[in-house]
Amino acid sequence: MAGLDGQANAGYNARIESFRDDEYPMLNGSIYLDHAGTTLYPKSLMEDFARVMTSALLGNPHSASASSQLSTARIEDIRLRVLRFFNADPAAFDLVFVANATAGIKLVAEALRAAPCGFNYAYHQASHTSLVGVREEAHDSVCLDDDKVDKWLSGDCPFGNDRDDRPVLFAYPAQSNMNGQRYPLSWAARVRCAGRKTYTLLDAAALVCSAPLDLSQADTAPDFTVLSFYKIFGFPDLGALIVRREAEEAFNSRKYFGGGTVDMVVCLKEQWHAPKTQFLHERLEDGTLPIHNIIALDPALDVHKRLFGSMRDVASHTSFLAKRLYRGLRSLRHGNGKPVCVLYSCDPESVGDGLGSGPVIAFNIRDGLGSWVSLAEVEKLASLKGFHIRTGGVCNPGGIASALGLEPWEMKQNFSSGFRCGTDNDIMAGNPTGIIRASLGAMSTIADVDSFVAFVAEFYRDTSPILAPPQLETLPSGTRLQIHSITIYPIKSCGGFRIPPGVEWEVRPEGLAWDREWCLVHQGTGQALNQKRHPKMALIRPSLDFEKGQLRVIYAGHTSSHVSREVSIPLSKIPSLFSASFSSSRLPRVCGEEIQAQTYSSPIINRFFSDLLEVPCLLARFPAGGQGKSMRHSKAHLQKHQLEQPPPTTGPGLPGSFPPSPPDSDVEKAVSRRILLSNESPILAITLPSVDALNREIQAAKPGTKEISAAVFRANIVIAPAAPDTSITPYAEDSWSGVKIGQQQLMFEMLGACRRCHMVCINQETAEKSEEPFVTLSKTRRFDGKVFFGVHMCYSEGQGRKSPMVRVGDVVVPEWRREE
Repeated sequence: MAGLDGQANAGYNARIESFRDDEYPMLNGSIYLDHAGTTLYPKSLMEDFARVMTSALLGNPHSASASSQLSTARIEDIRLRVLRFFNADPAAFDLVFVANATAGIKLVAEALRAAPCGFNYAYHQASHTSLVGVREEAHDSVCLDDDKVDKWLSGDCPFGNDRDDRPVLFAYPAQSNMNGQRYPLSWAARVRCAGRKTYTLLDAAALVCSAPLDLSQADTAPDFTVLSFYKIFGFPDLGALIVRREAEEAFNSRKYFGGGTVDMVVCLKEQWHAPKTQFLHERLEDGTLPIHNIIALDPALDVHKRLFGSMRDVASHTSFLAKRLYRGLRSLRHGNGKPVCVLYSCDPESVGDGLGSGPVIAFNIRDGLGSWVSLAEVEKLASLKGFHIRTGGVCNPGGIASALGLEPWEMKQNFSSGFRCGTDNDIMAGNPTGIIRASLGAMSTIADVDSFVAFVAEFYRDTSPILAPPQLETLPSGTRLQIHSITIYPIKSCGGFRIPPGVEWEVRPEGLAWDREWCLVHQGTGQALNQKRHPKMALIRPSLDFEKGQLRVIYAGHTSSHVSREVSIPLSKIPSLFSASFSSSRLPRVCGEEIQAQTYSSPIINRFFSDLLEVPCLLARFPAGGQGKSMRHSKAHLQKHQLEQPPPTTGPGLPGSFPPSPPDSDVEKAVSRRILLSNESPILAITLPSVDALNREIQAAKPGTKEISAAVFRANIVIAPAAPDTSITPYAEDSWSGVKIGQQQLMFEMLGACRRCHMVCINQETAEKSEEPFVTLSKTRRFDGKVFFGVHMCYSEGQGRKSPMVRVGDVVVPEWRREE
C-alpha cells in the first residue's frame, strides 16, 4: 500500500503526537517498536470500557434472565460489527470468538484431526510457530517455500496425485511476523481450485495490526482466518476465527462439545447429543463466553476510529514510517565503509508485485570488523534507552532459518551446545541465532523512527577508519597493589556484607566463605529471583553474626508498618528447617540451570521476603559440594579481547573501545571449577582504576552526572594501588593470568572477563535504576558484541594450605598473560 507523502504524513504524525502523552501515559518516555507482539492501549479505551461496565448488569448468555439476554444481544451486535470491520458479509462468514489467534488455529486442527481419515497439512516456511505446530496433528505434512507453492498452484500437489481422499489444509501468514513480508490472499482461492479437497487457513494476526483485511469477496477468501484483537486495539485480550460458510463442513467431525453448544444431551442408558445447528459459532464457542472481553470490542472499535481514522489511514502512516526506518538503518556505515546493519526485510520502496511489505524491519548488527553483535546485548541497551524491541527467533522458525541460512543440522547442533529460546547465548559458531525486530504501529511517530536510527548509530557505528588491536599493559616498576575491600553476598542478588578491615576471610574452592549460599526462589516456578526484575533486593542487607550463629537480614527500604523489617536465619544446617516443597519436575533454577537446593519451611522466614518483594517466594540454601544437581561449575572463560595481540602496525590505538579480535580464533574453554549460586565463577574482582576510568568516560559524555560506585559491580574483591601517588592502567586486569595475594602468596587464577547486563545500573544503596554505567560500558567496553567489566577468578587448589585466608590490605602481585 502506498505511503502518504512527507507533508501529509507530517500532519498525521503531529495529530498522533498531540494525544500521545494523554492517550498513552504508560509509555513514560519509552519508544514502542514491537507492535507486532505486545500490548499497548490508550487511556480513553479503558475509560470508555469502564463506563460500559458500570452502566448495565451483564449475565451469562445461557439464560433467559434480563441480564443474560442483554449480554446475548450485545455479543451478537458486536459479532456483526467485527465482521463488517473486515468487510465480511454475515451471510457468507461466521465469526467464532476464541482466546487468541493460536486458539483459533488449534480449533481448526482438532476438527480436521477428527475427520474419518484425518488430514494432510501443508504450511508456508514463513509461518508462525502456532501454524507449524499443526503438523503434529496431521497424517502427513510438508513445509513449502514460495517456489513450491507456485508449483502446487500449477498442478503439482505436494502430496502427490494418488487417490488419497484425505482433505488437505494449507496454512500461511498474510504477513510474516518476522520480517513483514506479505503473501497473496489469492493463494486461498487458487489452492482450492488445484484439485483434491483443500481448505485454507490464513494467519492474519500480524497483518491486521497495521493494514485492512478485506474479506468482501467470499469466493476467493480463505476458508479460515485467525487474528488477535489486542494486536489491533491493544485491548481486549481476545481472538477470532472467521469461517467461510462454505467450509463449515470441516467441523462436522468435531467430537468435543461444551456447555451452550448443544440442544440436547442424553447420558443415562444411552449416550447421545444434538449439537446446535443454526450458526457455526453456537457449536464451537464452548462454555461461557468471555463476556466482558467481547463487549470491550465496542469501545475499542470506537476509540481506534476516533484516534486513527480507518485502517487504510493506519496502513499509509505505518508504511511511510517503515520506509523511513529502512532507509535510516540501511544508510548507517562504519568508518571503514562497511554497513552497520544487515537487513532481512524487503525494501518497502522496491516491492513491485503490489503486495507491499508490512511495517516490520528485521535486521542484525555487525561491528566494524564484521563480527555479529549479540542480540541480547542490543536488547539490554535498548531497554535502558526506552526502546521496546524484540530479539531472537520471534516464534518464526522457518523464517529465521531462511533469513540466516541455518541448516537443520546447524540448528540441532546449536541446541546441543546449549542454545535455548530466550537465553543470552545467541551467537553460536560465529553466527546469530535470531534477529532484531522493530515493528511500527498506529501510534508510532517520525520522532520514534529517527530516535531509533540515532540510537543504533550512537552505540553500534564505529567511525574510525582503521581499527587497531588493543595492547596489553604491564605495571610500572615499583607499583604495589592491595586488596581495597572484600564483600560477600550471602543471599544471591541481595545486598552485600562487607568484611571489616583486619578480619581474615576463608577462601574455599567454590569461592569466599558464605558467598551466595542462599537464594530466593519464586514459589510457583522455582526460578531464582534477581535484582533485574526486583531492584528492591538491593535493600535486603544480610550480615553474619557468628557469636549467635545467625544470618541476620535487615531491610533498608521503606515498607508498611505491618511488614517485618528484620529476620534471623540459623547458619547451621538443621534438617528440620527445610522442606521438600519442590518436586523433581519443578526444581529451583539459577540462570536456567536446575539445582538441588533446600527450601526453608518456616512461614516467618518466607513471609518476610515475600512481603518485602511482594512476590511469593521461598528462601533456599545451596550447600557446598554434592553431586549432580547439587553441584555447579564455573562457566567463565577467557574472551578474545583478553588474548594478547601484536602491536598495531598502522593507525591510532583505541584503548578499551571496540577492539578487534581474530575472526576465527576460539575462546579458551572454561575450566571445571565448583561454584555455589554465583552466575559464572567462584570470585569476581575489579580494580578501582578501571572504575575511575569509567567515571571519567561518563563525565566526559554527561558532565555533572553522579559518579558510579564500585558497589554496582557487586565484586567480591576490589583491588587498588597501595599508595595514593601510584596508579595502574585502567583495565590492566584483562591481561592478568593470575594474582598472588598476601604474605602467603596465595595463587589465584584469572578465568576470564565478566559479561555485564543492566543490573549494574541499579544503585546498591537506594535500589534506583538509571542508564549508567551500562550505556557508557556499551561504548567503551564492548567486545565481540558483548559488554565486559571486571574479571572472574578462583583460588588455585593444590598449594598445600588447608585454610587459605585473605583480608583487606593484603598485597596483590599480578602475573601477566604472555603470548604463546
